[in-house]
Amino acid sequence: MKHVLSKTILISQTIELIAKKYKLTLDEARNRFYASDISSLLDDDETGLYGESALYLLSLYENHLNK
Repeated sequence: MKHVLSKTILISQTIELIAKKYKLTLDEARNRFYASDISSLLDDDETGLYGESALYLLSLYENHLNK
């Protein structure tokens, strides 16, 4: 449960980017983000994703969509 504050901020920023880019409400963007594999990767401190930027997470999210 390390890095909770970093993850919280990073997730919020990423959801805002998703909402803006795809013209979604924050609720829609949040639901889509949490349904993706990216949110589960953030739960794993070993991945180190909590240290990345929201733009990087957005790119991972978009790669997930294109699979």
